[in-house]
Amino acid sequence: MPFGTTRVFLGMTAIATMCLVAAAGAAGQSGAPQSAPKRVPMSDEAFKDIRILKGIPVDTFFDTMGMFANSLGNDCTYCHSPNAYFDKTAFAEQTPLMNRARGMIQMVNAINNMYFKGDPRVTCFTCHGGSESPKAEPNIMLQYGVPVDDPNVRSFFPDPSFTAAETFDKYEKALGGADRLAKFTSYVAKGSYAGFDTARNKIPVEIYGRSQGQAPPQQNTVIHMFNGDSVRTFDGQNGWIAGPDTPLPLVTLTAGNLERAQLEAEVPFGTQLRKTFSEWRTARASLNDKEVRVVQGVRDGQVVANFYFDDSGLLVRLIRWNKTPITWVPTHIDLADYRDVAGVKFPFKKTVTQTYQQTTIELTEVQPNVQVPASRFAEPKPGR
Repeated sequence: MPFGTTRVFLGMTAIATMCLVAAAGAAGQSGAPQSAPKRVPMSDEAFKDIRILKGIPVDTFFDTMGMFANSLGNDCTYCHSPNAYFDKTAFAEQTPLMNRARGMIQMVNAINNMYFKGDPRVTCFTCHGGSESPKAEPNIMLQYGVPVDDPNVRSFFPDPSFTAAETFDKYEKALGGADRLAKFTSYVAKGSYAGFDTARNKIPVEIYGRSQGQAPPQQNTVIHMFNGDSVRTFDGQNGWIAGPDTPLPLVTLTAGNLERAQLEAEVPFGTQLRKTFSEWRTARASLNDKEVRVVQGVRDGQVVANFYFDDSGLLVRLIRWNKTPITWVPTHIDLADYRDVAGVKFPFKKTVTQTYQQTTIELTEVQPNVQVPASRFAEPKPGR
């Protein structure tokens, strides 16, 4: 089923608000960025009747729920009560499919522990493949049809004909060169935001960015939603999401989601991406019928990020995977419409695709090298 159909749209809208059944909220106050984040609420503290997926951060739990929807090609209420569309407390109501899902989690964990040393090689998607029912019979059309080339994978045939260093050199040159990038230190951008949470209607958005020299840049995004502002902040070390569209009043980003927020903050400034990983792999792929160079960031022997560069050297896609108890869950970030801002190429369009949400930001103006106060990147106040 194509991503973005009505069925998935309803599911993602539901899952974006499902966590209003939270039994406990996160607290936070605005202030200076801290050296260490506050304690992150775990899934079984924040939500009711969590039996299997206990002891994981809320943002990872959210990724896992989205992965279930993706694997079955359906929305949240396929397993949860249909009443949850209108009454979010109904997500806590027990259904036969919720219990079935718990059994499936135990099954795949047992298989992976027995045969793959605990690595999540077998997942819900392995058997379901986007369908409500796993397929047991062979598909002859898959065997003799045209092979599908998926560029969004963690496993590529390596291409040693180019290096990551060469690719990042070309990228920085395509952006405007080291001298111009060094002079681009901050920005304030305005435009529109649209996604499943706005029924694809465009609403105002503001983005603030600030370089910190050798330290990771900072970024703050404010989406003016009809029922309150949604704020996404990365202060150079910690990251949060707060607003009416979050599972808790304040969600602290962890693991792969935190690093993804860092990568998004680094993209406009260009020079920090190459420092994110110490180990890289290179490959080639086809993206939108055009060949791209793929540079993969590796940590502890696992590929956790893909960077896709077009012929001109510009970054056109970024994927960061977050490891959950079930599998590696991706977030796709597509970049387009690069325009000149103070001599530096800046992407005016960004589309973020996740298992539970797809959003597009289209900028109309970017003001470079403006004063952005440090308070802009502080921990946001909890949403309603």
